[in-house]
Amino acid sequence: MTTTPAPEATVPATPSAPVAPAPAATPSAPAPVAARPRPPARPRPLAVLAATAASTAALLLLVALGTVLHHPLLVPPLAASMALVAASPELPLSQPRSLVGGQLLSALTGFAVLAVAGPGLWSAAVAGGLALGVMMLARTPHSPAAATAVIVALQDPPFLAFTALLLLACLLLVAVGLAAARATRRAYPTYWF
Repeated sequence: MTTTPAPEATVPATPSAPVAPAPAATPSAPAPVAARPRPPARPRPLAVLAATAASTAALLLLVALGTVLHHPLLVPPLAASMALVAASPELPLSQPRSLVGGQLLSALTGFAVLAVAGPGLWSAAVAGGLALGVMMLARTPHSPAAATAVIVALQDPPFLAFTALLLLACLLLVAVGLAAARATRRAYPTYWF
């Protein structure tokens, strides 16, 4: 018995868009090599002077304010905040939304941990870690603010006085950042909220 091949199916012709010719074969070129990260460029002397003066002035104001109101422990995390604002005003971490929002949310996180676990080193560790997650969810990244949550969980400060002082201090840092940016003709902030 012999088998005959099945007839080929024909597809009715339909109008279609012209087909682009296939690209000509080219010899394979080596993939570009990514540039190796390098340290930042040396800043201009005026930028260094302005950033240093702005940070020093802001921190002296914070020390005076903290001493008068008996909250000098706010200075360490806010010193790191001011360093970001003065030296890298274009970073998302330096923007008012992140500075003010991150600091306040971290303080509230510290107070929430206090309410559940009380003050202490273990609470401080948990508060610092949770503050990072809260800031990420709120889109207010500001790494120095995690230290604020730690301070709250260690010290158990009075809620209203501490929060009001923190807000005032953050606004002071933003104001000094604005003044420094105008003096150096840099853009700050790149966005507010």
